[in-house]
Amino acid sequence: MADLRLLAFDTSGPHCAASLLINGTNVAAAREEMKQGQAERLIPMLEDVMAREGAVWEELDAIAVGIGPGNFTGIRIAVSAARGLALGLGIPAIGVSTFEAVRDDAPARLGDIVMVMLPGPRDVEYFQVFDGPDPVAAPGMLDTRGSGYSFGTARALPDALGHRKITGVTGLKAYPVAVDLGGDIPGSISQPESDRLEKIVVNPATLARIAARRLTAGAPIPRPAPLYVRPADAAPSSDPPPVILP
Repeated sequence: MADLRLLAFDTSGPHCAASLLINGTNVAAAREEMKQGQAERLIPMLEDVMAREGAVWEELDAIAVGIGPGNFTGIRIAVSAARGLALGLGIPAIGVSTFEAVRDDAPARLGDIVMVMLPGPRDVEYFQVFDGPDPVAAPGMLDTRGSGYSFGTARALPDALGHRKITGVTGLKAYPVAVDLGGDIPGSISQPESDRLEKIVVNPATLARIAARRLTAGAPIPRPAPLYVRPADAAPSSDPPPVILP
C-alpha cells in the first residue's frame, strides 16, 4: 500500500508513547514517562506527533495499539482510544502485543524459535514462544517463588512446541531462563546484560511496523482487545447492584 500512514501508541506501562509511520518510515515520535494521567495526555500527544508532519486524522490508513500485557488500566485506556478513533475514522485498529514487539526487535542471532520473557506481578513472569514472527501458542506464566528457575522452565513450555527447540531467549530475565533450558541458547547466554534492565520499553515504531505488515497482508483484522495473561487481582464488589428504575 503506497504512502501508508499509520499512527501507533502504547500506554501499557508507566508511560505514554506514540509514533507516526509513513510509507514504512517512522517520521515522528513522542514518549513521556508517567505513572498516571495517560487518559488525559494520550490524544494531545497524538495530535502533536501528527502536527509535526502536517498529517491529519482523515489521512490515516490504520491505528496500531499496544495491547499488553502490562498495567491493567493503561491497557484499557489505549485499547479504548484505538477502538474509538478507528470507529470514528472508518479505519482498522490493529492490536499488537508486547511479546510481538519484543520478538520483532530481537537480534537475528537468536534464531527462529525465540522465547520472549516479560515481567508479571510479584513472583510471576510471562513468556511466549515464537517460530519466526508467529507465536507457537498462547502466552504462559512462570512462577519463580522460592527456587527461582531451578524448578525447570522446560516443564512450562507449550506442547505446541513439538520437536522444535528454543534457539534464543529475549526480554527480562533471559539469561537465567536460558541457563535453565540447558545453556545451549545462542545469543542469550552471551548477553547477560539484558538481565540488568529494569523494565521492557515498548517502542511504538515497532508496533506500527508490525501493524503495517498485517495491513498489507490483507488478512482479516480483529478488533484489538487487552492481553492480560493473568486476570486482574481486583475482586468483584460484594455489595448488591443498584436497582434500575423503569
